[in-house]
Amino acid sequence: MNNQELLLKAIRKQLSAASLNDEIATILNISYDAAHRRVSGKSKFSIEETVTLANHYNISLDALFAQKEKVIIEKTIEITSLKEMLLYFKNSAIQITELTNSPHSVLYYSAKDIPLFYFMEGTIVSKFKAYVWLSMLNESQSKETFENFVIDESFMEHMQKLKKIYENVKVIEIWNDTTINSSLQQISYFYEAGLLSFKNAMALFLDIKRMLSVVKNKSNKPDSNYSFFYNELILLNNNILIKSEVKLTMFIPYTLLGYFITDHKESCENVHQFFNQQIANSKLLNQAGIRDQNQFFNRADRKIDYYIEKLNNQVDIQF
Repeated sequence: MNNQELLLKAIRKQLSAASLNDEIATILNISYDAAHRRVSGKSKFSIEETVTLANHYNISLDALFAQKEKVIIEKTIEITSLKEMLLYFKNSAIQITELTNSPHSVLYYSAKDIPLFYFMEGTIVSKFKAYVWLSMLNESQSKETFENFVIDESFMEHMQKLKKIYENVKVIEIWNDTTINSSLQQISYFYEAGLLSFKNAMALFLDIKRMLSVVKNKSNKPDSNYSFFYNELILLNNNILIKSEVKLTMFIPYTLLGYFITDHKESCENVHQFFNQQIANSKLLNQAGIRDQNQFFNRADRKIDYYIEKLNNQVDIQF
């Protein structure tokens, strides 16, 4: 069976009494005769027509055409400017909305770092993370101080949209004791590099504390769509998996903000199984006792206090 026959077979499975020729003609905006020639195999679908049909019927081209050991992927746009970063968040909001628009959707997040959705509240940390991302993705940006860094309202608007989507979907996050490390180290690094003032460095550490309080409060809400797991066995990787009613979609990080995206069925099912294994070996802090929950958040608070003390000591030495 050739590729065109495989695609038509997958489409037929979704039709009831509707005519396949009529369906193809309507979706591709071609004549009935042109549709008939494609269905009968007398002419071939173009690449654009194949993608249009796959999108309309939510058919994974991976599952149809790819060899078992190969996976077809998309990727997010490359970012070297605030304009491209704005487009990145705009596209991400659209894509995640489409994948989570059913009441049974679930988003899994393996939090090697604090999930980026927490940096979209319009606080000083929101601005700092945008500054860090751009500094590390654009060499010419790396010499600008945080105090001179400016982002416009439209940037924050798209970040807020993405945050709202995250808050309205069922979320399962897996953290460990190292999840907050990179954010703390970034604040320390940019302060020591002379690109961040003492006042703002202190404000950022305190805002990370506030953020942890938000996470703790979320995990204590009854009947919440939010599950917070603590795993002390393995290193996490910032993978995101979205489970909808019709498919699984995986986001795999390859740069600071760059993700490969695929709905390859076998790969996504393997990742889903791996998430479930991590969850089985993790502690659900939503349902844990006060002692277990406080132990995790107190360790995180003490780590932030260490960085604050280090910051104060550096100022004392300078004077």
